[in-house]
Amino acid sequence: MCPEYGATVGYFPIDENTLSYMRQTNRSEKKIHIIREYLKATRQLRDYALQDQDPTYTESVTLDLSTVVTSVSGPKRPHDRVSVSSMFEDFKACLTSPVGFKGFAVPPDALSASGEFQWEDGKSYKLRHGSVVIAAITSCTNTSNPSVMLGAGLLAKNAVEKGLSILPYIKTSLSPGSGVVTYYLKESGVIPYLEQLGFDIVGYGCMTCIGNSGPLEENVVNAIEKNGLVCCGVLSGNRNFEGRIHPNTRANYLASPLLVIAYAIAGRVDIDFETQPLGVDGIGKSVFLRDIWPTRSQIQEVERKHVIPAMFQEVYSKIKLGSEDWQTLEVSDGKLYPWSAASTYIKRPPFFEGMTRQLPKLGSIEGARCLLFLGDSVTTDHISPAGSIARNSPAARYLAERHLTPRDFNSYGSRRGNDAVMARGTFANIRLVNKLASKTGPRTVHMPSQQDMDIFDAAERYRQEGTPLLLIVGKDYGSGSSRDWAAKGPFLLGIKAVIAESYERIHRSNLVGMGVIPLQFLPGQSADSLHLTGREMFNITLPKRDDLRPGQRIQVNADGNVFETTLRFDTEVDITYYKNGGILNYMIRKMLD
Repeated sequence: MCPEYGATVGYFPIDENTLSYMRQTNRSEKKIHIIREYLKATRQLRDYALQDQDPTYTESVTLDLSTVVTSVSGPKRPHDRVSVSSMFEDFKACLTSPVGFKGFAVPPDALSASGEFQWEDGKSYKLRHGSVVIAAITSCTNTSNPSVMLGAGLLAKNAVEKGLSILPYIKTSLSPGSGVVTYYLKESGVIPYLEQLGFDIVGYGCMTCIGNSGPLEENVVNAIEKNGLVCCGVLSGNRNFEGRIHPNTRANYLASPLLVIAYAIAGRVDIDFETQPLGVDGIGKSVFLRDIWPTRSQIQEVERKHVIPAMFQEVYSKIKLGSEDWQTLEVSDGKLYPWSAASTYIKRPPFFEGMTRQLPKLGSIEGARCLLFLGDSVTTDHISPAGSIARNSPAARYLAERHLTPRDFNSYGSRRGNDAVMARGTFANIRLVNKLASKTGPRTVHMPSQQDMDIFDAAERYRQEGTPLLLIVGKDYGSGSSRDWAAKGPFLLGIKAVIAESYERIHRSNLVGMGVIPLQFLPGQSADSLHLTGREMFNITLPKRDDLRPGQRIQVNADGNVFETTLRFDTEVDITYYKNGGILNYMIRKMLD
């Protein structure tokens, strides 16, 4: 979950509390005994009564725990931390800052903009910059943590008992990561309070965090769009990259489940919880967040009482059965999947079309054009969005041609089994900034015609013309979720190579796995320093098949501007995959041997 800063694994010392949690979650005493003895033998079991237990580390970091404060992250990246105490000032600064990871460039005369609309209860409501319109306790990670989930339930209980509520237009939802969560929320008695605030359980797994919140009401959308408002989503998810959560929430903050409820009650993110109340109680007295926040001991007491092994036994003993709908699915008896030409969800993929037992011919890339010229921190959500399918997009046109109405378009994530939809959805993020295009969004310029086009349409035109494609990008290309379609989609668009300042580790590997060549500017160099415009014609000189080596220098000629790059085939295995046309082709040939 942490590719943004290059983490491969996070290790936390194991102590008796860890083993107690294993017992609480229905692990057997035999298994716990084996684990304890193994940890003792390998000196990994932490005993706080002992001294000098630490191994010898190459580097040690000291953290002053008094500096750790309650925080959220946003408004556009999960690694942009904001302390809750400075949220009010930080959001105000973001409004006026230049467009970027921490800026929206709202003009001074538009800072007080607002939009009024009628709700179905007959009342009028007003939105402004900072208004919360989505509040979701969601994602696979935070919503499997009993402490924060029960804490959210107790916060909801305290809030309801104080007479606090959430504005009706805020789209609230609760999607736990496990059925066990529902079990202990019910047993602890907090479900009615969560539901009273609008946090009904709507399902399990990836929802708002991956862009599956569903549409906002039309009146809300109109108020946002007509007045250019920077409205907000607050969610307990893993990622908040631009365009991921919802097209109408330009600012999105990741927060604990408790803070999701707090900001939903407040109805805005530009609030100082210390000095500004959430609302008033039944007698008109101001209620502050500190008045309803449950203590750690209260949460632990409820957890000890209601999170018990029997719950895990009950839920997970049935996990292989699935729902009634799953059990009644009809399946073919054949060994091969019976592809249906009528299906718009599952389509036979084209990755093996034209494949032979013999390895494909390899050669230099000549006469290539730049499909996209992008900046830093282009994420897998920019490359292959998982959210809703815009009605004016190439994917929407494809589905409409198959007689689907917009209400049935669903999302890119739900249609990941259809390569035709996913190829059309590649780089379809509404917040994509392509330096070749005149405005933000999934557009580019076809060369040499200079015609402004949808990205997919331009790629198709290049394909018809026999023109190979490449991308020019900045630092940390492919950060975010390790989404395989972020490599498959570019491959289907005809992209043969990417030239970047740096790559996120997993995405670089995924590109190699699809036979796309990752090249890296030399240290100190970039597209800007080399005066590239993205409108050049590119020739990339590659060695012969047997001369390929990890990390060698590769020459690029951009209309006479010749420069060297580093070939980011980092291992011999990378080269093997490339020679086969990708990992999928390699595995098929290996199975046939």
